[in-house]
Amino acid sequence: MWEKAILGMAALRMMSGTLELLAALLILKVNQVEKALLINSSLAIVGPLVMLTTTTVGLIGMSDRISFAKIAWIFLGVVCIFIGVRK
Repeated sequence: MWEKAILGMAALRMMSGTLELLAALLILKVNQVEKALLINSSLAIVGPLVMLTTTTVGLIGMSDRISFAKIAWIFLGVVCIFIGVRK
């Protein structure tokens, strides 16, 4: 059987993918570049939140098997990704 963390991570990714598909269909429906850009821009918030949440769920699932120092390094890596993308 699957671990709870795996199920949670997969569920978050499925919800994210479903939201992406729904946004694509909505872009086709509105058929206007301005509105399509607005829809696309709103998805820019979802991606990082899903990545951060999925990483957190995975780390919580592994917390009994890895040291606090390794968890800190992983979070530092995620912070570096956000800083690198931002600037």
